[in-house]
Amino acid sequence: MKTIEHWINGSPAAGTSPETAPVFNPATGQEQARVALASAADMDTAVTAATAAFETWSESSLTQRTQVMFAFRQLLVEHEEELGRIISAEHGKTVDDARGEITRGREVVEFACGLGDVLKGSFSDQVSRGVDVHNFRQPLGVVAGITPFNFPAMVPLWMHPIAIATGNTFILKPSERDPSAANFVAELYKRAGLPDGVFNVVHGGKEAVDAILTHSGVEAVSFVGSTPIARYVHETATAHGKRVQALGGAKNHAVVLPDADLEFAANHITAGAYGSAGERCMAVSVAVAVGTAADGLVEILERKTGEVKVGPGDVPGIEMGPLVTKASQERVENAVGTAATQGATVVVDGRGLKIDGHESGFFTGPSLLDHVTTEMDAYKEELFGPVLAVVRVDTLDEAIGVINANPYGNGTALFTGSGEAARRFQRNVKVGMIGVNVPVPVPMSYYSFGGWKDSLIGDSPIHGPEGIRFYTRPKVVTTRWPQPKQQVTAGFNFPTSS
Repeated sequence: MKTIEHWINGSPAAGTSPETAPVFNPATGQEQARVALASAADMDTAVTAATAAFETWSESSLTQRTQVMFAFRQLLVEHEEELGRIISAEHGKTVDDARGEITRGREVVEFACGLGDVLKGSFSDQVSRGVDVHNFRQPLGVVAGITPFNFPAMVPLWMHPIAIATGNTFILKPSERDPSAANFVAELYKRAGLPDGVFNVVHGGKEAVDAILTHSGVEAVSFVGSTPIARYVHETATAHGKRVQALGGAKNHAVVLPDADLEFAANHITAGAYGSAGERCMAVSVAVAVGTAADGLVEILERKTGEVKVGPGDVPGIEMGPLVTKASQERVENAVGTAATQGATVVVDGRGLKIDGHESGFFTGPSLLDHVTTEMDAYKEELFGPVLAVVRVDTLDEAIGVINANPYGNGTALFTGSGEAARRFQRNVKVGMIGVNVPVPVPMSYYSFGGWKDSLIGDSPIHGPEGIRFYTRPKVVTTRWPQPKQQVTAGFNFPTSS
């Protein structure tokens, strides 16, 4: 059986550890490969390679770095279909959905192509007599990314293009559930002209993660995953003197007001809830129906939920594929059963779905729950699956209160035709990313991505301006160039700008 190796210093590397983990095809339920699991020694080898590469890459011109990014971007375009099928085969999402995540990740590469403008410093002339001040930013060194299974291309692309374009070298530790996309991207970087050692991929589990968090040669760590692991990453890495981006979990609400176009709202909420089988940190998992909108909204959601086409991700026309593992399938289906016992109305029951020819696949159908309360497990837990819970409230202010009381604050949406309601919502809701008649408000690459509360541990969002800040350090230089033989009196008092 094929073994997926690491990528270190510009080529595949078997590593020193004999440990491997299975990689499944979620649509068939069959093991299709093994992935090597790194030891601490393997991680040290990658850090050593990245450290050596940093010596020259950090001194390369901005033009050289952006030229690599332009070439890399073009290769992503040319190989989008191939990379999309690699993702679909290991994650389970549809090929169309995989192509979508590649496109959104490529937007960050395009942002990195334009860093010449973003990295411009400032200059202040004659701040004091004969004294000027200017500033600029420099790379950190070796930085690392620890990324989740749900977006094996996009989430890493939120990290490494900016890190590399600003002069750092990068080590990626992708999810061991769908590792092949990372290696494919490494090959594209090499073809784009990126020097060996600048981008490395090290596969593994907790031992590999801990090696990153504690290694003295790693300057910064970016992480996207569950909130408990985000806290662990933040606490461990900062204790070892590193910068940390740590993005956690979510429970995203879509509020629907009575003045909304219910057909429009239900259509977009259905896609936002069940796209990628709900395995998105920005998935709509709660619809908050306000007042008289509730009955009509649930009626349309029931119809649209029943119309979702479920099947293998590589079949044209399929809208939702399987979950990533058998354990995920069982957890989601158990959650639907628990909701029923706790008093929720199961309007659409997706449990027990079997796909002809793929009976062993990790499929479950989309489930719609009504009359869910904030005390139920289906509301409190991040299910990370195709389950949409409907919570009924009387007013917009009550809906805002529900969202603000939730421990997560990643994304939210409001469906309305009222500008006043939209303005009140976006000002008062305690959430980092907000959509108005947009169900999945993932910002463009030139803005930064990050939530509030338990969805962001620490204070460093990802990509955009915050990505530039995270992967660089500022320097401020104060200069004086006196004329030859000019006598300048030095004072013993604290200097001023007079």
